[in-house]
Amino acid sequence: MGQQVCMGAMMQCSFGAAPSSLMVLPKNGVTSSFMPDANIMDQIPMVNILPFGMCSSIANPTVAAATAAAFGVLTPMPCVPVIPGPWTPGNPTVLIGNFPIINNTSQCFCAFAGVISFTNAGQQTVQD
Repeated sequence: MGQQVCMGAMMQCSFGAAPSSLMVLPKNGVTSSFMPDANIMDQIPMVNILPFGMCSSIANPTVAAATAAAFGVLTPMPCVPVIPGPWTPGNPTVLIGNFPIINNTSQCFCAFAGVISFTNAGQQTVQD
């Protein structure tokens, strides 16, 4: 049983250099620990998912270009998340805004091969 995720949950990308905090807009009116709860559609880059510092994925065109310019030495570049789909898996038994909620075991994928996962759910009282 996982912990329900809310705004302020800490995330890490497998190719990012720093953690990031999940931002959830209060549009659905459901909270836990006085913070808006997240659903699978809270995956919009630069709105819900902020940058993870520097990106070291060679699939990122800016990293590939900088690495090529450095004669093959991996050169991290600033992270700009590109999220092609929703969080997975959601919990289909609990809906917020007509979409399944996410818990601390949910993951999201970046188009540059990064896997985004939670290191902290943002609250410790509500389990799904």
